[in-house]
Amino acid sequence: MVCEGRERGMDEAWAALDEALEKRARANGRLRLWWRDDDAVRWTPALARLVALAERFGAPLALAVIPAGLDPRLAGALRDAGGEIAVLQHGFAHRNAALPGGRAVELGGDRETPDLVRDLAMGRETLQAAFGPRFHPVMVPPWNRIEPRIAEALPDLGFRGLSAFGADAERRDGDVRVAHAHLDVLRWKGGAHFAGEAKLLAETRLWLEHPTKDRAACFGLLTHHLDHDEATWDFLERFLTHLLRHARPVSAAEVFGLEVARG
Repeated sequence: MVCEGRERGMDEAWAALDEALEKRARANGRLRLWWRDDDAVRWTPALARLVALAERFGAPLALAVIPAGLDPRLAGALRDAGGEIAVLQHGFAHRNAALPGGRAVELGGDRETPDLVRDLAMGRETLQAAFGPRFHPVMVPPWNRIEPRIAEALPDLGFRGLSAFGADAERRDGDVRVAHAHLDVLRWKGGAHFAGEAKLLAETRLWLEHPTKDRAACFGLLTHHLDHDEATWDFLERFLTHLLRHARPVSAAEVFGLEVARG
């Protein structure tokens, strides 16, 4: 009986998501969905599974790649893969530089600004050389944290976009467009694990129904392919099925207003 009640409750939660999506579509047009996946460095079975899932749903995928850990063979693997895949820059080495007692951060902490800026420039050159037009000059800070002193340096390094995590509205800070992810399918306290179906559906509905939400904003889905268990994969498949009945998947180039050369 408990199991049946839970299943009935989840069916109602999925139906409520459909209703919220339909209501938004009627009032403001189809929701725009963009998908960011973090921590890519090499071609793995998990990444192959992610790319195949995105291709099956016709959803462009933005991979946040760590330059210092890059396996050069990843570029060739992405060329051979199906679907639309962009590469964003995920910091430099994904190495924690937090001050004692501080939260994990690479783009700040105890690193001096000139040293960090040099690393980010080197990482940008690495990704540009490896991926060519597939690389978009968008910074994705590890742990979704970046100190203002580093964010202020991004335009001079050639970055046109910044993406972390949170409910902040899309905006333009000078020459940099800011567009965050809004739904992380994982939770991190105590180690990476699936956030839970009920929680994720409730968070999505909260975002959709927020009374002051920019109705033209893109909804950002965040995944971390290396840390998914089967429950996470199962949720993603069902979630995308429901979302894409009412949403239009968009590329990182569209989200950040980039003109991408065709190569």
